[in-house]
Amino acid sequence: MFLNLPTSLTWARIVAIPLLVAVFYLPLSPGAQNVLAAGLFIAAAVTDWFDGFLARRLNQTSAFGAFLDPVADKFLVCASMLILVHLGRADVFAALIIIGREIAISALREWMAQIGASRSVAVHMIGKLKTTVQMVAIPFLLYDGVLLERIDTRLWGYWLLWAAVILTVWSMGYYLQKALPEIRAKVK
Repeated sequence: MFLNLPTSLTWARIVAIPLLVAVFYLPLSPGAQNVLAAGLFIAAAVTDWFDGFLARRLNQTSAFGAFLDPVADKFLVCASMLILVHLGRADVFAALIIIGREIAISALREWMAQIGASRSVAVHMIGKLKTTVQMVAIPFLLYDGVLLERIDTRLWGYWLLWAAVILTVWSMGYYLQKALPEIRAKVK
């Protein structure tokens, strides 16, 4: 199912990426750019939940959708991290750790699929928690202001991003630990 409602939402997430970048080139005030970028990111992130929910609910799951969904997520997170580094709102080391983990785990999952052991690196709760924390930290950092007259989003985003970095390393260690027995068995 190349194009159904759930897959269309995933495609929308991919289309949102250049729009997110373009926001910072629009002739708007920095505050308006921040609000627009944070809102666009949140809208794109919400489609991540809805596409999976709808695919299951409408019985429209597909191998293509299962492939495209994590790719869209990784592109969205990586592009956002690069924007935040460029704007001076995220540390380059945090971005390198997050982006590097995404590449490494994607490669690990591909390799494990090739050797018939993809179940050993199936998505785990620690990976979901990492994603959730990232998906809260990023729009906070994109917004870069005071929310509801109390919440300093840069401060909260900073700490949440570093929490995401810790969860990123932890989840990578978890997936590597789960894959290691399969790797050892196949490499012999």
